[in-house]
Amino acid sequence: MESEQEETPLTPYMNAVYGGDLSEEEQQARFDEQNTQREELTATCMTEEGFEYIPNTASSSISFSSGEEWKPDDRDWVAQYGYGMIDFPGRDEPVDPEQTVEDPNADYVQSLSESEQTAYWEALYGPSPSEDELAEDGSYEYDWTKGGCSGMAQHEVQDADPLATEEFAALSESLNDFWNTVQDGPEFAELNSAWAACMDEAGQPGFTEQMEAQQSINDEYNAMWENVTEGPGPTPDSPEMVELGQKEIALALIDLDCREDVDFRDGSQAAQFAAEEKFVADHKTELEALKAAAEQARS
Repeated sequence: MESEQEETPLTPYMNAVYGGDLSEEEQQARFDEQNTQREELTATCMTEEGFEYIPNTASSSISFSSGEEWKPDDRDWVAQYGYGMIDFPGRDEPVDPEQTVEDPNADYVQSLSESEQTAYWEALYGPSPSEDELAEDGSYEYDWTKGGCSGMAQHEVQDADPLATEEFAALSESLNDFWNTVQDGPEFAELNSAWAACMDEAGQPGFTEQMEAQQSINDEYNAMWENVTEGPGPTPDSPEMVELGQKEIALALIDLDCREDVDFRDGSQAAQFAAEEKFVADHKTELEALKAAAEQARS
C-alpha cells in the first residue's frame, strides 16, 4: 500500500513564494497577470529597438493535473510505460486544434527581410551564445542581460519573487545548495547502497543511485537523437525506439522490485523530511521573513 505524500517542513515557505497554496483559479489569475506584465514589457522594449511587437497573452494558461495518470510506483503502470519516457499516458492522443495558439507577430516577422528577421530575433531573445560560452555538452550559463527584451522582461517580473531579491540572496543560495546536496546525506546513501545491491543481484549492475536507472534510458534516448544527421529522426514506432521502450520497461520493473525490497519510497521521504526539518531549524528567521514578504506581495 502506498504511503500518502506528506507536507514537508519547507512546503509552507515554498507555497507562499510560488503559490502552491493557491486554488487553481488563483494560480491561473496570478499566471495571467505575470504573463501580461512580461509581454507588455517586451512590447515596450521591442518598440524601443525599432520593431513592432504585439503582446502575446493568448497563450497564458496553466495545465493542471491531478497526477492520477502518473503512477511510477504502480506495477501495472510500470509494466506498460516503464518510467514514462518512450511511452506515456496521452502520447498518442490528438492535439485539440483549439488549444494551439498562433503567434500574433508571425505575419509581421514574415514581412521582414532575412537580415531584419535576424535582428528581430536577436532583439527579442539576445544573440546566440559564442563558442567560448558553450560548455562541452552544449549547455551555457544563462545571463538575462544578454537575453534581449524577453530576458529583461522575465527578470523584471521575477523581481516580484522575494527569493530573487537582494534581501534574500543568501537564503536563495542556501536553498540551492540544499536542493543540490540533500540526497548526498548518509540516509540517502544507505538507501541507494541497498537498492544498488539489489539491482546488481537482479542482473543490473553498475548503478550507485536510484535515479541513475532512469537516467540511463534518458541518455540512450538523447544519444539516439544526437546521431540523427538528416531526416525526421526516430518515431515512436521505429524499431530502435520500440527496442529502447522494451528495455526501459524491463529495467523499470526491476527498479520497482528493488525499491519495494528496500522500502525506498518511505525511506527517502523520511530522509527528506529530516533534512528539511534541520534546514528550517537552521534558517527559521530568514524563512519566516521570506514567507511574510511573499504573502505581502500577493495581498
